[in-house]
Amino acid sequence: MLTMLTSLIQAEQGDRSAEQLQITVMRARLAAQIERHTGSDGVHGTAVPGLFFGRATRAQHPAHTIYQPTCCILAQGSKRVFLNDDVYVYDGSRYLVVSQNLPVSTQHIGASPETPVLGMRIDFETKDIAAAVLEMCGAERLASRKVQRGMFTGDLTPTLLDAVLRLVYLVDTPDDIPALAPLYVREILYRLLRGPDGWRLAQMALSENHSLSMARAISWLHAHFHEPLVVEELAREVYMSVSSLHGHFKAVTAMSPLQFQKQLRLQEARRIMLSEGVDAGTAGHRVGYESQSQFNREYSRFFGAPPARDVKRLREDQSSVS
Repeated sequence: MLTMLTSLIQAEQGDRSAEQLQITVMRARLAAQIERHTGSDGVHGTAVPGLFFGRATRAQHPAHTIYQPTCCILAQGSKRVFLNDDVYVYDGSRYLVVSQNLPVSTQHIGASPETPVLGMRIDFETKDIAAAVLEMCGAERLASRKVQRGMFTGDLTPTLLDAVLRLVYLVDTPDDIPALAPLYVREILYRLLRGPDGWRLAQMALSENHSLSMARAISWLHAHFHEPLVVEELAREVYMSVSSLHGHFKAVTAMSPLQFQKQLRLQEARRIMLSEGVDAGTAGHRVGYESQSQFNREYSRFFGAPPARDVKRLREDQSSVS
């Protein structure tokens, strides 16, 4: 009996080692493909709709951005993502999935010219997520789950990486993209939805579900972030009570609607100053701040430096990269 048990354990360990070796080889292929199509640091679009490659050769200050429903995979290196006070780390063994439009901060870990962080991102359409969920016939089971964060990590598997590689290689055969890309994206969604936390991604596409209501609340805030926030009005938009809205919104986004709006405003103000060259007073007013002192105070607290100094540093960072 003991001999049989030992043999089973050894066989299981062997299976795991073989799977890890397979993942390592597939990540190396993915890294080579990303390396070929990214000649410089930054995020690079591809001919495949929704597919982006990323490269970083040095550690930088946290980058602030807004993720839409997406899956992020690293072929090389590791990355830290901040959702308010929550921290998510993913690397060559884990992927990151975002199920809502969330304002986040990201930071590459250990990037260098010798070992750049190389990764990819696939953005999903809500209708495609919904179609995949319906095909799996799991809507009733998933709808009954408690609402959780709109972001999670999961273990990479050979089956998921196989579908990802087929999608990535379409960049080299653009004539195949219209016919094959939707099939590969559907397969990737299927693999993610089948994972332990896949129901979190599925919930935001289901009707009669609080995650979908939160998706509507988030979309409303994106469209109206420059206006004064009346929480009662937002609650009416999503057919919820104020208390229920607050509870479910924080469960999904790790912040209150007011905190969420503030991050949207500050990120947009930063983008305006950086891309259009306007001063802090103008940028703050355009995103909805009536008080410049309040804007400067909240900007400094969020980005770690006053607006003018922060934008100057960002421009210097961009110049050093180019």
